[in-house]
Amino acid sequence: MKATRTLAALLAASAILGGCASNNPSSYADDGYRSNYNNTASAGYGTIESIQPTSGQARTSGAGAIVGGLVGALAGNQVGSGGGRTAATVAGGVGGALIGNRVEQNRDTEGQQMYSINVRLDNGEYRTVVQDSVYDLRSGNRVRIVDGRVYRY
Repeated sequence: MKATRTLAALLAASAILGGCASNNPSSYADDGYRSNYNNTASAGYGTIESIQPTSGQARTSGAGAIVGGLVGALAGNQVGSGGGRTAATVAGGVGGALIGNRVEQNRDTEGQQMYSINVRLDNGEYRTVVQDSVYDLRSGNRVRIVDGRVYRY
């Protein structure tokens, strides 16, 4: 019975903390351009207005938080007895999830330069796309945005 409660507490903590992990880089560029970073939407054709190096905001999948939460909860479950053990399990799960998420963020941004590419689309809209490389892209190039990435054409 006690193992069932502990397992339920672990799963609940993992589910709650997994929802805390963010995949949405809400606004990479704050330079007056409309920021519409979207991995799945095709935006069309346009002209590059500017390219700026930017420090990439770490995006996490939530796996670090889940694994960290499980490891922390298992470690916390080894402490105390009764109500203290349950509290230690929950505290270990929360702390482990926070640490796991931070480790995943650090792993993703280590040595990674990101670029904010501002594109004026043919329909007059402005889009800002953040990607890890610019290859042969320059201001003034005609480009195509496909699946959240900018390509020359």
